[in-house]
Amino acid sequence: MEIPLLKEIVVVLGISIFIILGFQKLKLPSILGFLLAGIIVGPSAFNLLSSYHEVELLSEIGIIFLLFVIGIELSFSGLMKMRRIVFLGGGVQVIGTILLTSLVVYAFGISYNTAIFIGFLIALSSTAIVLKMLQERGEISQSHGRLALGILIFQDIIVVPMMLLTPILAGKSDDVTMTIIILIAKLVGLGVVVWILQKYIVPQVFKMVVKAKNRELFILTTIVFCFAIAWLTSAVGLSLALGAFFAGLIISESEYSHQATANVLPFREIFISFFFISVGSLLDLSFFAENVLYILAFVLIVLLVKMIIIFVTSAVLKLNVKTAMMTALAVFQVGEFSLLLSTVGVQNDLLTQDMYQYFLAVSIMTMALTPFFIQKSDALTAYFLKVPLPKRVRARIKAQKMALSSNEEDQDDNWDDHVVIIGYGINGKNIARVTRSTGIPYVIVEIDYDEIQEAKRRNHPVVYGDASEPEILKYINIQKARTAVIAISDPNATKKIISTIRLFSQTVHTIVRTRYVKEIEENMKLGADEVIPEEFETSIEIFTRVLKQYMITHDEINRIVSNIRSSDYEMLTSVKPFSAKGAFEQLNIPNKEVASLHVQHKDNDIVGKSLIESQLSQKYNLVVLGIKRGRYYKSEIKPTSKIEVDDIIYIFGAPKDINALNKVIKI
Repeated sequence: MEIPLLKEIVVVLGISIFIILGFQKLKLPSILGFLLAGIIVGPSAFNLLSSYHEVELLSEIGIIFLLFVIGIELSFSGLMKMRRIVFLGGGVQVIGTILLTSLVVYAFGISYNTAIFIGFLIALSSTAIVLKMLQERGEISQSHGRLALGILIFQDIIVVPMMLLTPILAGKSDDVTMTIIILIAKLVGLGVVVWILQKYIVPQVFKMVVKAKNRELFILTTIVFCFAIAWLTSAVGLSLALGAFFAGLIISESEYSHQATANVLPFREIFISFFFISVGSLLDLSFFAENVLYILAFVLIVLLVKMIIIFVTSAVLKLNVKTAMMTALAVFQVGEFSLLLSTVGVQNDLLTQDMYQYFLAVSIMTMALTPFFIQKSDALTAYFLKVPLPKRVRARIKAQKMALSSNEEDQDDNWDDHVVIIGYGINGKNIARVTRSTGIPYVIVEIDYDEIQEAKRRNHPVVYGDASEPEILKYINIQKARTAVIAISDPNATKKIISTIRLFSQTVHTIVRTRYVKEIEENMKLGADEVIPEEFETSIEIFTRVLKQYMITHDEINRIVSNIRSSDYEMLTSVKPFSAKGAFEQLNIPNKEVASLHVQHKDNDIVGKSLIESQLSQKYNLVVLGIKRGRYYKSEIKPTSKIEVDDIIYIFGAPKDINALNKVIKI
């Protein structure tokens, strides 16, 4: 049996693969590749889509997933914090764009109702493109990212009233007042349902799902919940995308939001590609070729209108010129909801076919330009700010920029130079206890519900999630961590986590706990810096107790244990750990290690003297690599460098020599 849609999927995605491969070599955004693929498969080119309606449905699923992820990342608390930007900033941008566009269009002799409707279309920007690119560039939390996000959220909310007002503009609604009252009632009712779900139902459902410890069940629950809320909003006459956004907001308040995002992202990436392909397929190439000069002129007008309004919006919100410019470069395009709204306009005779084709061409061109503008926004803004301005204006811009930088620094409370503890079992608990007692910043990643609750009871920073998911590692700033400890018992998951960590960073020192010796070599090849096998540690504990029975001295036992560990257990096995990390290959010199010692005793030949006077190198056969004194590090060590009481010294040498020096400098 043949599935008609299957052919479209294979053709469309197959063409997209080759186009995007070429775009990647040219360092062009993949979004443009999908738009080009849509043009190629569209009716004005090779007409390869026989099931176009089904492709449109797939694109709508992509929009649902996109808004769902946006809702998760924003959260109710985040939305409340942004309410001024969303409602004041978004309101000024939408109303201002409608008014200015209507005046320009009306000046061309178009009727006032059509002019207002075109203002509706131009006021909306592309949530799909802008937020996808801002997320990829890590700019959502920056000032221009927050302003763009607030404006886009308001646009997504206002598109529903616009759709309801379109028949009124066309003169096809008898009771305007009742229509507005019904709309408000629907929004209030939806708000009550969302609040009940967020407060009472969703947390309990996800709690039961997480306790089941079934990854597939968690993914299924997340997707069903997303589509259920979207279906609910659609059933009452609101948009699917708005429902998905509310679903994301509901989950965002739970501790499982980051894992939900990680699970949904692959679906979003696949389905959102169909949206851009469907947009590209609508373009009439012959109409575009015949009217290209007019289209370019309209693109320029749209760009100027929307940039002017963004500057007005920024002025109302008292934001600086840089924020205004970067936001304008991000949201100047005509968006996907405008395309949806335009079809309603055509059905209600507000747009002629020629108007629709002009609008479609302008939409695609502005969408195609958006990735370039966002990628070059820093350079374009810097150039704009260099334009000669009066000294008073220049001073004001500088003051606003400094104030903004200060605010962003205050808001930056992300993990940095921390320890990532993956797994909160026995080893994870011990590591968390030690790191907290020593004041080292750390975060725990765990997927077991009971362990998470225990970590919370002990006030440990813990994140629910699968550490093999890039989204989870990105959230905990793995690229900024100094050390990652993988303390789980699943060997396959361990290997996947190591590989995922190395996608983010080659310098994070990764320590892995394994159960068996056979796992050492493969983990080292994947990028682990150290692998601690439980088999060997058990053996060490056993022979340590055996040696004690034969009255071997404590120092001698410590020397043997240190030698075994410093040589990567070479005495106990013929397997030699291997690391294939090139320039970042670990230090693996037999019977040598780097250690830090605390200088606590001053009555010796070391403290207060220079290295050449104390002859530390000759007496102990050690090399001093660095000295920490208070909050400062001294890495340029010279023969005249002195060691003082309470210094932390970093030394390199044999374990027995390090122990000998430690006895001299400690109390």
